[in-house]
Amino acid sequence: MPNRTDMSEVQRAMAEADCIVDAAGVQKAMDDMAVAITARLKDSNPLVFTVMNGGLVFAGQLLPRLHFPLECSYLHATRYGQTLNGTSLLDWRVRPTQDLRGRSVLVLDDILDEGYTLVAVMEHLRSEGAKEVMCAALVDKRHDRKAQPGLRPDFYGIEAPDRYLFGCGMDYKGYWRNAPGIYALKDH
Repeated sequence: MPNRTDMSEVQRAMAEADCIVDAAGVQKAMDDMAVAITARLKDSNPLVFTVMNGGLVFAGQLLPRLHFPLECSYLHATRYGQTLNGTSLLDWRVRPTQDLRGRSVLVLDDILDEGYTLVAVMEHLRSEGAKEVMCAALVDKRHDRKAQPGLRPDFYGIEAPDRYLFGCGMDYKGYWRNAPGIYALKDH
């Protein structure tokens, strides 16, 4: 029988969590991001990729705020533990199928934590001929373990402490992606 998540533990995690940013703060951050993204991409006919599964909730709330024509799709990749020539190897669950040559590409994800997977995804999109590749993350976690020194999203809404976060696409053991705010696990 497969391991099942203890639902009382999942409920307790939320009950004891620290609210880092409430729902209103998240909505304000998304409004501000939409203004910045619109100013930068409104005339570029961008292709916007959502990184599954974490980026789903974020993209679902951000995309309707972008009042300009764009194409949207999704991709799903996870990172293998090892690297080859300093580049993270990806396990592609769903690869981009669009022709990227000459396109402006925006990648949406819930959080930029260390960023190894995001960097590898963006490098892949560039290698497929994208004119420019940018990323937008709802949360940029503050710490010094980034995949590259000084790595930051091109657009982000919230700077968060180096804690275990969930809500707005980020999960706790597969749950609470749907929480409307950003929460930190107690004592983590």
